[in-house]
Amino acid sequence: MRLLLVEDDPMIGESIVDGLRGENYAVDWVRDGRDAELALGGVAYDLMLLDLGLPGKQGMEVLRSARTRGDDLPVLIITARDGTPARVEGLDAGADDYLVKPFDLDELLARIRALLRRRVNRTRSVVEHGGLTLDLASHEVSFAGEQVKLSAREFSVLRALLDNPGSVVSKSQLEEKLYGWNTEVESNTVDVYVHRLRKKFGADFIKNVRGVGYKIPAAP
Repeated sequence: MRLLLVEDDPMIGESIVDGLRGENYAVDWVRDGRDAELALGGVAYDLMLLDLGLPGKQGMEVLRSARTRGDDLPVLIITARDGTPARVEGLDAGADDYLVKPFDLDELLARIRALLRRRVNRTRSVVEHGGLTLDLASHEVSFAGEQVKLSAREFSVLRALLDNPGSVVSKSQLEEKLYGWNTEVESNTVDVYVHRLRKKFGADFIKNVRGVGYKIPAAP
């Protein structure tokens, strides 16, 4: 899962980034409303954490612009504005949830999980392919009727490959699912996760397209 954090306070931003990355979320952090819009235009995020008092362009303007474009990205407002009018304005502008600073990291993580589950449930919640069942809401995986435990990053790689069975996904595309900006990525990181998945689902489950990337063959 890749998240966009829009927060201009360096101490709060660093704390949130550390907490989210500790839970294996890929996080991109911008500190300006205009930079947030540039990021939204270039990356497909799973969720945005949005402060309201931002330089460049206010958070409420960023939110309204996104909704005007038809972007249905889940948005969790994180702000020190705790009055009822501010909450109502944010929710009416298209936010999915509203969290007042200061907040506990565990509560932030719980709200993120709830919003991601809600988004999954609006589309498809279960992916099935070749004896494999992937529950996007609960992150449970079964293969040939048996439960299989996956790490968060193994799950992200598998989900990316199953989005379009038969199509090749490049290593750089898979890295984008695993890491945010300014995160050092070792050259063999994707290869390691693919190797782990092959051990769990079979050597032929994921095909290597030399020089291009990986794919899960389409169902016969």
